[in-house]
Amino acid sequence: MARFLIVEARFYEHLNDMLIDGARGALDAAGHDIEVLTVPGALEIPGAIALAAESGRYDGFVAIGVVIRGETYHFEIVAGESARGIMALTMDGIAIGNGILTVENEQQALVRADKAQKNKGGEAAQAALALLALQEKFA
Repeated sequence: MARFLIVEARFYEHLNDMLIDGARGALDAAGHDIEVLTVPGALEIPGAIALAAESGRYDGFVAIGVVIRGETYHFEIVAGESARGIMALTMDGIAIGNGILTVENEQQALVRADKAQKNKGGEAAQAALALLALQEKFA
């Protein structure tokens, strides 16, 4: 049994709850232990994962959040930099599934977060599981 940390940027609570439910479902089905950590926003997710990874208490991570395009350039910064930070950590060998939705509107987010539709939380957990399996294969 591995230990996973779901790190969520809890800005859109109802959407995050759906994403976390999907991630939990995938990790529970695989028989793993799960904790959830909440951070202020998507930009803080990579930093929180880096700190948690340094602790050695977790085997893998799932990043959860929702970034909806607004009227300013802020969307591009948050979407791009959170993805860049997660990718950098992944390239350092940390098993992370990226479940941060970057969408145009709430309706797109609802479809992607819903377990009965696109289940992006579950897909992010599956990605983390796949990367953990690769770590074990190449260890």
